[in-house]
Amino acid sequence: MTGKPTSSKNRPTGVTDPPDFPLRVAAIDIGSNAIRFLAAEFSAPQRHRVIDQIRAPVRLGHDVFLTGRLTPEAMDRAVETIATFRERIERLDVTRYRAVATSAVRDSRNGRELIERVKLETGIEVETITGSEEARLAHVAVRSRIDLGTRKWVVADLGGGSVEVSVVDQNGIYWTESRGMGSVRLLEELAVAGDEPGRFRRRLEEYTATINIPLAEEERPAGFIATGGNIEALARMIRGETDANGVARVPVSALRSTIEALAKLSYQQRVEELGLREDRADVILPAAMVYERLAELAEMDEVLVPFVGIKDGIIIDLVDDLLPEEGRNSRHDRIAWAGAIALGERYHFDAPHGRHVATLALSLFDQLTDVHELDADSRRILMVAALLHDIGTFIAYRKHHKHSQYIIAESDLPGFSQSEIQVIANVARYHRRSTPSDNHDSYTKLRESDRDRVVRLAAILRLADALDREHRQAVSEVRARHDGGKVHLELKGDGDLLLERWALEKKAEMFEKVFKLPLKAVDSVPG
Repeated sequence: MTGKPTSSKNRPTGVTDPPDFPLRVAAIDIGSNAIRFLAAEFSAPQRHRVIDQIRAPVRLGHDVFLTGRLTPEAMDRAVETIATFRERIERLDVTRYRAVATSAVRDSRNGRELIERVKLETGIEVETITGSEEARLAHVAVRSRIDLGTRKWVVADLGGGSVEVSVVDQNGIYWTESRGMGSVRLLEELAVAGDEPGRFRRRLEEYTATINIPLAEEERPAGFIATGGNIEALARMIRGETDANGVARVPVSALRSTIEALAKLSYQQRVEELGLREDRADVILPAAMVYERLAELAEMDEVLVPFVGIKDGIIIDLVDDLLPEEGRNSRHDRIAWAGAIALGERYHFDAPHGRHVATLALSLFDQLTDVHELDADSRRILMVAALLHDIGTFIAYRKHHKHSQYIIAESDLPGFSQSEIQVIANVARYHRRSTPSDNHDSYTKLRESDRDRVVRLAAILRLADALDREHRQAVSEVRARHDGGKVHLELKGDGDLLLERWALEKKAEMFEKVFKLPLKAVDSVPG
């Protein structure tokens, strides 16, 4: 091997040279029902061939969904499995990999212990990802197989611990929600030993009836796409029509007939008569019922099955992340913007104000790089915090900055880790009223570097928010200049902008304190 394989977590910043092809990458998906490995060789950014893939039947979710903890035995099997994957990564000359853990590890009280053991015993670095990141990776995989165009599609990625339902097009995700309705979780929570199949099915029907998709009555989706091992098994059983890209079309009527047949068979009969794997035979019925419910909500009479999933999204993402910095950042910005807008719309935020404050905040950020000395990731965090800073008014205007922090902190945002989401929440929280304090738990729990990032970004956000105090977008442009130990802001817009200048003066204190620079609004420029 030419060098040590690198985790995507350790990608150096400032990469400007395009990657050399052919390039070998790998993905490890630590799910609730299995651990999957995929390695591929890319001859170009959009062309690759699979060189190895394995599915190891390690059911981490069995005990997590009953007791909240991973068992030592399950962790031992997981570590042993990932160690074999590490050997394959080295044998195949893979240069970059990404290993992710989903619902079982995310929801367990001792998931951190598994991640630390994997790092210590195998050298593999594992990320615990959010439900929205699962949805984003599924979307990346799906659009590589299906041309989504500009119409809205419903995409459902069902795993062992959760189902991620999204409304998407070719460019991004407009809405996504992660629900704890994975196949293993449903089986563990709803099945009763010795119960007749009919009762289990009725409980499943009542449970899945709570799923909803926010589609306008006039907005009929282009189609319903399903990913996950269970829908792939169902598609093979039903033998739906497959197109040239390997996408199967499963009629919902055939799915319903299969549900009827599965409900009448015992676990042993599903294994012996249908040839299902032992770790698939027990979870395929609850999975099929979730897919049926989602197809009904999408008002579709067929399900498209592209036979791709999170692991496929990871390998495509890995190569995209090696593109020159400008292209990489613009792609991540689009993902972050679309995800923030989707969350804002769920809470009926003031979209024109949020978009305008974000535009002004990013303009200040870009013009004052020598003052704040922050990177592109920080810029993206500022963008989302600015878009969502007033989202807390959904609960109440009074103390809405604290409500904003709560909503963001408890939400999933595509493209961000849990720690980054907490930074976004804190930046939004400090757009008004008090500044960060050692008495604020959510702030003190952050790493020192993130606390520093919060105060710098919040100081910039306060200025941008002041410039649209009345939510009427009167300031069309702000020009910032740093010289002579002072920051000058020149405003351009409609009218005399007296109110905006007054608001700016009142909110300048945090900026001046953080950066130790006086701030002055110079004469406005007529629009």
